[in-house]
Amino acid sequence: MKSKQTGITLIGFLVVLAVVGFFGYMAMKLVPSYTEYMGVVKAMNQISSEGVEGKPLDEVRRELMFKLGFQYVDDATIHPGDITIGQGAGGNELRVSYDKDIPFMYNIDFLIHFEKSVPIQGNLAVPN
Repeated sequence: MKSKQTGITLIGFLVVLAVVGFFGYMAMKLVPSYTEYMGVVKAMNQISSEGVEGKPLDEVRRELMFKLGFQYVDDATIHPGDITIGQGAGGNELRVSYDKDIPFMYNIDFLIHFEKSVPIQGNLAVPN
C-alpha cells in the first residue's frame, strides 16, 4: 500500500509566512494609533462627565489637552484647533477631529481620520 503525503510544501509555507508577516507588520503600525484614539475618547468622556458650565473654550481645550497627557496621547497628534464645541442633536457637543499620517514602507503611508463627538453638560462662557 502506497501512502500519499499531505500538507503544505516549503514554498507554500514561505508564501503563507510572507502574507502573515505583511499583515502583522501592518498591524504593528496601525494598532498604536487606535489605542491612542481610545485614550482620546476616554479623556473626552471625562470632560463630558465633569461639565463645562461657565468655562471659556480655551479652558476646556487646556483641560482636554491636560487629560490627554495622562492617556499617553502625543502632543503632536491633536492640536488645540482640532477641538471644537458646537451644537449637536442633543445640545452642545465636544468634538475632536484629527488626521494621523503613519509611514508604512518606502513612499507608502497610511492616513487615518479620527472624529469623535460627545455631549457636554452646561454652557460655555460668552467670549468677550
